[in-house]
Amino acid sequence: MKHPVRAAAIAAIAALLAAGSVEAKTLVYCSEGSPENFNPMINTTGTTFDANKPIYNQLVQFRPGTTEVEAGLAESWDISEDDTVFTFHLRKNVQWHSNKIFKPTRPFNADDVIFSFDRQWHDSNPYHKISGGGYEYFGDMDLPNLLDRIEKLDDYTVRFTLKKPNAPFLADMAMDFAAIQSKEYADALLAAGKPEMIDQEPVGTGPFELVAYQKDTTIRYRRFDGFWGAKAKLDALVFAITKDPAVRLAKLRANECQVMAYPSPADLPAIKADPKLQLLSQPGLNVGYLALNNTRPPFGDVRVRRAINMAIDKKAIIDAVYQGAGQPAKNLIPPTMWSYNNAVEDFPYDPAEAKNLLAAAGLAGGFETELWAMPVQRPYNPDARRMAELMQSDLAKVGIRAKIVSYEWGEYRKRVAAGEAPMALLGWTGDNGDPDNFFVPLAGCAAARPGGGNAAKWCNHEFDDLVNKAATLPSQAERARLYEQAQVVMHREAPFYLVAHSVVFMPMSKAVIGYRMSPLGDHRFDQVDLQ
Repeated sequence: MKHPVRAAAIAAIAALLAAGSVEAKTLVYCSEGSPENFNPMINTTGTTFDANKPIYNQLVQFRPGTTEVEAGLAESWDISEDDTVFTFHLRKNVQWHSNKIFKPTRPFNADDVIFSFDRQWHDSNPYHKISGGGYEYFGDMDLPNLLDRIEKLDDYTVRFTLKKPNAPFLADMAMDFAAIQSKEYADALLAAGKPEMIDQEPVGTGPFELVAYQKDTTIRYRRFDGFWGAKAKLDALVFAITKDPAVRLAKLRANECQVMAYPSPADLPAIKADPKLQLLSQPGLNVGYLALNNTRPPFGDVRVRRAINMAIDKKAIIDAVYQGAGQPAKNLIPPTMWSYNNAVEDFPYDPAEAKNLLAAAGLAGGFETELWAMPVQRPYNPDARRMAELMQSDLAKVGIRAKIVSYEWGEYRKRVAAGEAPMALLGWTGDNGDPDNFFVPLAGCAAARPGGGNAAKWCNHEFDDLVNKAATLPSQAERARLYEQAQVVMHREAPFYLVAHSVVFMPMSKAVIGYRMSPLGDHRFDQVDLQ
């Protein structure tokens, strides 16, 4: 009979040896939630993007810690003089991951690029509706109308032709939705009758490959030694899914994880004082807001929307929820972003005038509604439930009786996108450093469709014409002038109650070296090391 403790120890050592090293270097990241799946084309949440980032690459990418575009799967590119034709020259000998159901027979090539965009663009693609489809980014940025054609010139050259110039296009190609999937894998799964597996057991070209995923518990990755770029310094990466920020911090202090997401503002002084921890921080390229659904009465009346903007005490919310780590928002874009219009004056906190506006709208007695609160913590909203309670109290003082509603995060986003929420707390962290990335997906007419990311379902053609024209101009100064005008229109129409732009904090063990905070709010570990 085997001794149980000795047998367990032998098994553990054998497992480590099988992994290739008794001292495998593993970093554990205490993440805050489960990804919706392993396809960043379909989703817009940072949680899902973070889980996919180790796996996939795009044609171009952002230099770590910046919004500067650099080569990715495309080693170079050419842009026509009229900014409508983008020709990408692809890397050769880029290897794909493999898994228990697929072994690639060829490296990455142009067929994979064509497949990855055709899947999002055309109903005729057999993968278009797999995993529910949706492709929110692709639709919200109006790419179906912007793109004229995508052509394979040869195995390592792909040409994108646009119907009109689009200044943000190259940066857009570095965003997560533009991840490249394997057409060979897709074809094999389709032949096997299991196409949905492409988004559950992903195959990519990234620095890590997926080993295992257990919903609400862990995601396990291992270094991909066939990676085309600089090899990861870690042997393994683990996402320990931990929804409670207090539990995440306890795990960090116990060295059960070495990096944690989204600390509670109340814990920041103690984190700073802990000699075993380091705390990185930077201004967030973000905004937290309350979307006012213009298609749901009475929010179609601008007087009601302005009344809400005057009824809520913004300073009290920022003091209570952000605890010094947020600044009041008066524009959709943060003040660190070019084209920010500082001349816009925020609505004052004025409950008396809010009542007058409601009376002018025929609602002197107020009204009943719902106020939806996110179930997750984000830098742009550290505590949505608390924020909703403060808003509920302020609104009650002017006669607006709001019931707080929430759902599981995936369901919440789906219902808000469908237009079910009268008022919904949400927010945004920029994807590429361009104002277009805030204005178009959050407030553009293309994104106001059912299922789109414009949660206010606000479509104002004056605003839309300004931001769409700005995207066609090569001069940043000319673009900035139009974006400044667009911010004036948005303030006048008040489709959102804009809350705050926050500082983003990243606590981690002092053993972690090489971590660079991203202005885009993502978490990358491909060049991180442990002392």
